[in-house]
Amino acid sequence: MSANAAAPAPAELSPLDEARFGVRSARAREVSAENLPDVLDFCAAHDVEFLVARCPTTDISAVHALETAGFHLMDTLLYLRFDLKKTPIPPNESDVRIRPARPDEVEQVGALAFSAFEHFHGHYHADPRLDPRKSTEVYVSWAQRCCTEPSAASLVLVAEAEGRLLGFRALRVNSPTQGEFILAGVNPEYQRRGIYRAFIVEGLRWCRERGLQEVLNSTHVANVAVQRACVRAGFEPAYSWYTFHKWFQ
Repeated sequence: MSANAAAPAPAELSPLDEARFGVRSARAREVSAENLPDVLDFCAAHDVEFLVARCPTTDISAVHALETAGFHLMDTLLYLRFDLKKTPIPPNESDVRIRPARPDEVEQVGALAFSAFEHFHGHYHADPRLDPRKSTEVYVSWAQRCCTEPSAASLVLVAEAEGRLLGFRALRVNSPTQGEFILAGVNPEYQRRGIYRAFIVEGLRWCRERGLQEVLNSTHVANVAVQRACVRAGFEPAYSWYTFHKWFQ
């Protein structure tokens, strides 16, 4: 960073969370023991009521500082990495068709997200102060934005069989060398048909065709089924993050 460059803000307001939950909300994407006072000052200056904060699981001093400041742990995200330069992409053995979502399927993708995340254990659902249905609707609106906003996702794949959509997978190109699987859901009635693995394979192929070198995928630390599917496909664990919440009122 040059001497004249402005330092990044310690936190930022979250209009999407505020619109969904009806409280002044903010996010702090990488909290440390050193920048936590600045994060709290930002929240005080902007009348924040609800803060989502993340830190690496390796930063124990940050964890202790957050706990001392009244934050509560809500979830742990495990990131896995696929090396497209060295690791062969496995075959797609599913009989389900995987294709890009069409513009007229946004509502169907949203409905799939609702069925997939209704009983999810992410950080929104883990917070007893948040309405569970509104927590599910976070993922519904996210999935729909992935279909309509290029800034949200570079591609949305859907699984189609028997004349209906069974699941979706959103991908994003983070840089000229890195892609990321950012959101996926499969209708619970159609799980155990290899759909998630088919999404992995077709997503990796799409990324390789664009010259990317690696692909990230994150999942809840308790979601062992997704972790197994990723590892069997060639992903390796890379790093992990804690998600904390703090309520100021």
